[in-house]
Order: sequence, then C-alpha cells, then structure tokens
Amino acid sequence: MRILLFTGKGGVGKSTTASATAVASAASGRRTLILSTDAAHSLADAFGTSIGPTPTLVADNLYVEQVDAQRLFEESWADIQRYLLSVLDAAGVDPVAAEELTVIPGAEEVLALLQLRRHVLSGDWETVVVDCAPTAETLRLLALPEALAWYMERVFPVGRKAIKAFRPLLTKAVGVPLPEDNTFDAMERLHAELDEVRQILSGPEASVRIVMTPETVVLAEARRSFTTLSLFGYRVDGVVANRIFPAIGPDEAAGGGDSWRAGWVAAQTKVLAETEQSFEGLPLWRSEYHAAEPVGVEALAAFARALYADSDPLGVPTGPGPLQVARTETGAVLRLALPFVERGDVDLVRHGDELVLTVGSYRRLFTLPAGLTRLDVTGARVDHGALQVRFEERQS
Repeated sequence: MRILLFTGKGGVGKSTTASATAVASAASGRRTLILSTDAAHSLADAFGTSIGPTPTLVADNLYVEQVDAQRLFEESWADIQRYLLSVLDAAGVDPVAAEELTVIPGAEEVLALLQLRRHVLSGDWETVVVDCAPTAETLRLLALPEALAWYMERVFPVGRKAIKAFRPLLTKAVGVPLPEDNTFDAMERLHAELDEVRQILSGPEASVRIVMTPETVVLAEARRSFTTLSLFGYRVDGVVANRIFPAIGPDEAAGGGDSWRAGWVAAQTKVLAETEQSFEGLPLWRSEYHAAEPVGVEALAAFARALYADSDPLGVPTGPGPLQVARTETGAVLRLALPFVERGDVDLVRHGDELVLTVGSYRRLFTLPAGLTRLDVTGARVDHGALQVRFEERQS
C-alpha cells in the first residue's frame, strides 16, 4: 500500500495537488482513497461534487471522504463523550450546546488520523492520499502520538490510581464528575491507536509531500516543515512548486511584454533556484499558473499529467529514513536527519533511557532502544544536515 500525505502553507494549492495525485493513482488502476484532515474541507470543491462522511465514488477506482468528526466521536468514543457531557452538565451548559462542545478543538484532525488508520488496516485500498491541514496544524498533529505516549506512560497511570483511591474527596473538591474506568480505558485505546498511526506514517510505504508556491516566505516555511517532519521521523519524498508564471517568450519580450508579470517571473525564478538548492536530492515537481483552477476529475487528471510528466507520482522513496543507528567497534552512532539546522539550533539532554531533543519550538523524546540504554553518550554534533550522537561502552 502507498500512503501519501500532502501539506503546505494555506492557499498554495495543497488540496488541488493531493486530489490530482489521487486521480493519477486511480487512473493507473489502483483502488484509491483520498481523505482530508483539514477542518476546512476542500475536497468537494476540488472534485466539484458532493462528498459524504464515508468513501464516495467519484470515478473509476477513486473514492473521496471528508471526515465527520461529530459522527466518528459518537460512534467510536462514546465513553469519552458521555464523560464530557456529564462535566458540561455539572457546569450548567445547555444540553444542545454541550453536544457541540464535546468535540473539542483539534479533535477533527485527530479523528481523521484514526480514520486513516482504519482504512489502512482494512486492506481495501492500494493507495491512500491524505489532504492535510495547513503546515503548523499538521506538524502539531503528527507530533501528537509521541507526546501522548509520554503522558500515558508516566502521568496517566498515577492519575488513574489517584482518582480511584480518592474519588469521593476529589469529586467534592473539584465540583464536577471524575472519569470512570471506561473513560480511562477509552483514553488508553486512543493512545494505542494513535501510536499505530505514527508507526504507519513513519513506515517505508508512507511519505509526506510539501506543496509550496515560489515565494520567499513560503519557501522559508517549507524548509522549517522539512526539518520538523524529519525530527519526528517522517520521510519527505518531494516538493511541489505550484503556480509558477510561464516564462516570457521572445515575441512578448520584443513587444515590450508585461512588466508586472516580468517582475513576478524574475522573483519566482530566484526562489525556484533557492528551492532546488534547499531540497537538493529530492524531486522538485513544477506546475505553471493556470488561467482557471482545475475542478473535476478530468481537469485534475490534466493537472497531474503536466505536474508529474514522466515521473511516477506514486514512487516509493528509496534510501534510509530520517533515523538510523549504526554499530561501531566501541558502541554505536545514532544519526537523525535535520535539514537546515545548525549546531546552535539544537539542545540535547539525556534522562535515563531517553534523549530529549529540542529544535526551535519543537521537542522530541527518544526512548532509546535496549542496545543503547547500557551505553554512555560521549559526544554529539550537527554535520551536513544531520545530528550524530555517539554512544560508547561504559567504562568499568
């Protein structure tokens, strides 16, 4: 199965590119599903048809789904919803408003990831394309499984035991109902399923594709996205440069041309050169500015043909992933790809069996594999876009 996630700054044509790639997949004979984790769903607009909360057939081999968070929450997380409703009722919230408030902010994106997991595990699809939310939301979402794992392993068991032991006292003190065992069980299930999502999306058949327009600010965000995705172990397999102004031909230039457009062409040419340097080694697909937005299967198919040309839009990335561990004569070296990062951008601390790595505003906790826990960290450096941590045998 091939899994492709598309992300990028809002308004760069991410949904169009994801939809076009899904159309290309279906046209090749692969049973394809495209779904959206973006709360502001755009897939219905891209395909020019109504899309339901379950896979909707829009062309041969091609199904589209826009996640209905309220429905999924009611179907799969009723225990958590009932608890939230009881808390809101105790707080005096109107029952109708409470129904809406139980789907907390960010839940739609999380539920979309869980829906992705169900589809992948079902075995019904050969290709799954995900139209992700804009970059910042996507990065927070993809970091969630690991962050939740830390909470569930350290804080959750203690909190569950404390609530069980002191329920009457705590209920009186806080003034709202406390969660029962079934609520805790549902939270543990949520954690386990999100961890499966992380394993699926960091696996060898999954990758992220960054969509951008050739503008300086957008390129800067694309570079940051590449760094952060690598930090959390997600493989980026290429970049799509969208809405490129076509070059001015000799006849246009001889006639004086359009100075406004010429300015844009010059500026975009400079940014595209910087993009090639920034993402050297990755495919850079280009799409010219279209007179009209491609809407519908036929228009999206034409967009995909022009974008990917002779390349395979579903090609599986080759080579090692972002994280590797290599044995040495005296220990091991952990290597993590961190493109565009300098030494001063990284903070690294070891706590017991964990490495705490901070890059900018993002922090990741690495639980070391058993083979490394008995070794000491003897050095670390950032070299050629990668963090290298050296481990050696403890001296007796």
